Amino acid sequence: MQSTIVSAVYAPSSNQPVNTNWRIAAVCRDEDPDLFFPVGTTGPAVVQAEEAKAVCRRCPVMERCLQWALESGQDHGVWGATDEEDRRRMKRRTARRRTA
Repeated sequence: MQSTIVSAVYAPSSNQPVNTNWRIAAVCRDEDPDLFFPVGTTGPAVVQAEEAKAVCRRCPVMERCLQWALESGQDHGVWGATDEEDRRRMKRRTARRRTA
């Protein structure tokens, strides 16, 4: 199994409302929503999360989805080819850079 390295930096956008029209073009619309919400962090859940991320990687709105997940505080599920831990790492990295 290949792991994903997320190197993006989270930077909140302006305080304007988040536009969710991008969802119309999302590849995940044709998938079982349960795929994107694995239960647990080991074994089958890890495999399921990787399968969900693979769907995301072929999506034309992957980056917008990730931005939305970060801005809206999604702390469960796979969004924009990232899982909960990936997004926490991105936020921690951004916080460290702001204090440096």
